[in-house]
Formats: sequence, C-alpha cells, structure tokens
Amino acid sequence: ESLGRDVGDHEVSRTSPLPDQRSRTFTKPAQDGAPRHCTGIPGGTASGAQEVPAVTTPGTGMVSGTYNSSTNVLNYNISWANVKAVPTMMHFHGPAMPGENAPPIITITPFTQAVAGTASGTANLTEAQEADMLAGKWYYNLHTSMHTGGEIRAQVAAQ
Repeated sequence: ESLGRDVGDHEVSRTSPLPDQRSRTFTKPAQDGAPRHCTGIPGGTASGAQEVPAVTTPGTGMVSGTYNSSTNVLNYNISWANVKAVPTMMHFHGPAMPGENAPPIITITPFTQAVAGTASGTANLTEAQEADMLAGKWYYNLHTSMHTGGEIRAQVAAQ
C-alpha cells in the first residue's frame, strides 16, 4: 500500500512502550478530517538492540506526535527510562531502514537531563524528509556518555 500523500491520514508510529506499557502513535490528519490509515513497518520498543552496532542497556523509550502534510509540520513527544547515563544528544536520523545508520536530520532539544525523562518539539520537514519519514526510513535515538553513538533507538514508520 502506498505511503504517499494520496493515502490521506497516516499513523506514523513506533509503538515503544515504557515499563507501564503505554504506546503512542503519530497521526497525520486528513485534509477532510476523515480518519484513514495505512500500514507500514511493524514496530517494537526503543532499545539498545536496535542500535547499529547493538548496545546492551536496560533503557527503553517511545515516540509519539502528529504530522500535518499540508504544512509539513511534525510535532513530537519522546520519553525514555532506565538508560545507563544522562542523555547528551537526541536526533531523528534518516534515511535508513532498520539495521542501517544515517546522519542526523533533526536535533531534538531541549530534553530532560536524567536517566528517565521527556522531550517534545516541532519540526518543519522538507518534501524529501516527509517522504522518507512516511516510508519508515527515519529513526530516533538517544545518545549518552556511556554510548556516544546512541544508547536506544526506534524506527519511526507509517502504520
């Protein structure tokens, strides 16, 4: 199924439950307001196992938000718990499929300076960034002093 603009409403998510098992979804509003859904890459919890190379950590996380294709505005909320050290950086990266690395494309700031916390913000996407994100070619990761390349990671995908 196409993940382009013609599909309408998209849920873009990485269902990444924290220990309390909450999960969240990105929702791309349809121009007519009617909910429509499309399927993308199956998800999992943000974890060190998804980093490339893999990292051993008890850390977990999740990302949620909304994406408006009319304005190309992404609003996001991120939370994490049990990372080994205080986060030093967070980014959305792309384009990359699971198992691949890519350069940072959006820096996530500000964020809680703690081993469990939150970050939220807004980003204006280019057409190319939109296409990659909706195709599941984005991931977010959280960097710490113990894992400078990233301690936890999760793909962001259209579902």
